[in-house]
Amino acid sequence: MNKKVLVLCECAIMIALAVIFDLLSKTISSFFPNPWVNGGGITIAMVPIVFIAYRHGSFWGLLTAFAYSGLQLLTGWYAPPAGTLISFILCILLDYVIAFTVLGLSGFFASFFKKNRLLGYGFGAFCVCMLRFVCSFLSGAILWGEYITWGFENVWAYSFVYNISYMLPNAVLTAIILVSLCSVFNPKTLKRSKV
Repeated sequence: MNKKVLVLCECAIMIALAVIFDLLSKTISSFFPNPWVNGGGITIAMVPIVFIAYRHGSFWGLLTAFAYSGLQLLTGWYAPPAGTLISFILCILLDYVIAFTVLGLSGFFASFFKKNRLLGYGFGAFCVCMLRFVCSFLSGAILWGEYITWGFENVWAYSFVYNISYMLPNAVLTAIILVSLCSVFNPKTLKRSKV
């Protein structure tokens, strides 16, 4: 089989897995009180996207993450709160396109730890999740300020606390799962890892 076709198939499978994980987390969380009434939640959906970036590099990682951002837009769209074209575009970029596409950069951040690959895998996953947090933080402060809750008056403080409350656990969870996974299987070869 052509190598590009094989890589495309792997990317498609990982996108499908990420969507399934996301839908499962939304279904499970619907049975419990949700503190994130304006979007967000705990999920392992980022794991397959980050893993594909470790497996095939930043080009394929970014491409896969960008495709996943489109599916997120289709399955989780919230209409922007402001009625201007700029706010509409910013909502699409900050809440979906940029927020999820940055996940494809995990291999770049992991590459700083050539001597300790497992530390690199954890660091890369954590960094891209925090980049996603930055997108959500900016979107929350710039676009969603009129929906301020939790007793806050300052929109920037509210956006920070609101978004870090789910993105930090997501970052830690994603990093732990990827380090655990990569300690068993080398993402490049899918053979038993020797890192």
